[in-house]
Amino acid sequence: MQAPIETYYAKRLEDVAQALRDNHFKAHVVADAAAARDLFLKEILPAAGAKTVAYGGSGTMLATGLPTDLAAMPDIDVIDPLDKTLTAEQAYERRRQALLSDLFLTGTNAVTEDGMLVNLDMIGNRACAIAFGPRQVVVFVGRNKIVPDLTAAMCRIKEYAAPTNAMRLSKKTPCVLTSRCEDCGSPERICNVWTITEKSFPRGRVTVICINQDLGL
Repeated sequence: MQAPIETYYAKRLEDVAQALRDNHFKAHVVADAAAARDLFLKEILPAAGAKTVAYGGSGTMLATGLPTDLAAMPDIDVIDPLDKTLTAEQAYERRRQALLSDLFLTGTNAVTEDGMLVNLDMIGNRACAIAFGPRQVVVFVGRNKIVPDLTAAMCRIKEYAAPTNAMRLSKKTPCVLTSRCEDCGSPERICNVWTITEKSFPRGRVTVICINQDLGL
């Protein structure tokens, strides 16, 4: 058999997508980041009719290249909190504005096999946007984010995703030095706001694109 890893994950992703649908999410399975980009641009964005689009700091979403595509669309107002020219105060304000966007793009720290999204945020803008605010949300999920259950999701986040993201962001936290969660009290701690999204409400408000590629942390 050719591409056994992709074949293995194709089945697992389809099962996860069906669990998400059972939990009132819209869900798709695609082969790679390029296919996720095409699905969004050709189907999801036109159907959304969004005038304002915002996004969070998701490595999976950034791998699709969509921020560049959106910036080139004159009829869409893009709320970009990742602009390196912004001051900290301006970036924070952009994150507040993003909560009232028509469409919000993000990733997730983990997705369980029974179709729940689990996230841990520093200030909560990404997790809160999934829960409430933007009219529609699109979540990009690499196959490496699949976990069996809620306990495994929380372990994955605390033991792997949080330390590696702290490293990626050059935070001054103990886990950057030890590669382990130290349950720190650092001012730069990124583990502050948990959300567990068991179901999409209203039904179909959140779309999850499951990608047959290892993407993000």
